[in-house]
Amino acid sequence: MQALRKLMDRVGVPFAKGGPLEKFHTVYEAADTFLFTPSYTTSGGPHVRDALDQKRMMIIVVLALIPCILMAMFNTGYQAFLSVEQGGKLLDSWQAAAYGALGLKVSSASLIGCMVYGALHFIPILVITFAAGGAFEALFAVVRGHEVNEGLLVTGFLIPLTLPATIPLWQVAMGTAFGVVIGKEIFGGTGMNFLNPALVARAFLFFAYPAQISGNVWVAAIPADGHSGATWLSSYAEGAGHLPGLTFTDAFLGFIPGSMGETSVLAVLIGAAVLLLTRIGAWQTMLGVVVGTAVTAIGLTSIGSATNPMLNLPWYWHFVLGGWAFGTAFMATDPVSSAFTSTGKLIYGFLIGFLCILIRCVNPAYPEGMMLAILFMNMFAPLIDHAVVRSNIRRRAARYVRSST
Repeated sequence: MQALRKLMDRVGVPFAKGGPLEKFHTVYEAADTFLFTPSYTTSGGPHVRDALDQKRMMIIVVLALIPCILMAMFNTGYQAFLSVEQGGKLLDSWQAAAYGALGLKVSSASLIGCMVYGALHFIPILVITFAAGGAFEALFAVVRGHEVNEGLLVTGFLIPLTLPATIPLWQVAMGTAFGVVIGKEIFGGTGMNFLNPALVARAFLFFAYPAQISGNVWVAAIPADGHSGATWLSSYAEGAGHLPGLTFTDAFLGFIPGSMGETSVLAVLIGAAVLLLTRIGAWQTMLGVVVGTAVTAIGLTSIGSATNPMLNLPWYWHFVLGGWAFGTAFMATDPVSSAFTSTGKLIYGFLIGFLCILIRCVNPAYPEGMMLAILFMNMFAPLIDHAVVRSNIRRRAARYVRSST
């Protein structure tokens, strides 16, 4: 580490004040403080010194995402090879050509093969996300003369995990740029945004390029006749019921088509445990989403419908389908765009669960629901906090009056 420290110090000389690259000091500072804790401390004004700064918090979130990342790569290859074994064929893409050049078997039983084929799809999307997002982050930082925001570290991983493996890379760049600029930078950067930038990017891609982010795009292969590359949630909404040969356990473990990092509830639960143990993720928000989902789903299921199959879907299935689990653990708990008060987090989470199930069941054209539910509640989070704080003030004022009389 000493050698790395000396190297960073030498590299940083031209970026120092008065140096030829002074204007780009924020770019150097981003890399330097990512590797090492800053040596300077705040000297003036009231402040709180904590061992967990923003960069370290973001790194913990990334560590919590590792199970989802590994599952994203494995399941992408697994679903593609499973489709081939059912009579389909791999896409005519550079990823398939590269995989063929490696001489690995096309078999869903091959762990290494599935991981490699999935990595050939996931890693390029990840690289493009960081390249596009990092370019705009650095641009805004240089123009404004402040540090590069750390938020991209998490956003850069969240965006690829919410996308299909088959999405064109140029669309990834467009969506990331839109999410970073419109979802965050125009409001002042990390900590100032009221919408989750990763979900803004996902929503932009969904509405701008629906053909590449909905329908039979969730398997990186061409399915055989009679088979579908749609998600299980879409299949159920269309009245096709459960995909043949799959069970609740398959959905829980993540062996179903879907967004690369959202299919495995088990992987999400491992990440959620990390967030809860480190107190980075709010348990009140997660609990609120679970209760809101269960109550709403049970209520709608009790009504039932002869024409809308989503109203007949058992309530517990909603927990393992689509992006519900991933959104609950990693999106709804975003400390910037969610509610801040404890009671507010419970209300905020409950309404996300309520809206998610309402969108899934009432709008057959959009069976997912979690993305829109979180974005919608992002806008109401400040209002919820305001109502909770005002309620506390009125209650304490009333208590003071009673104690004074």
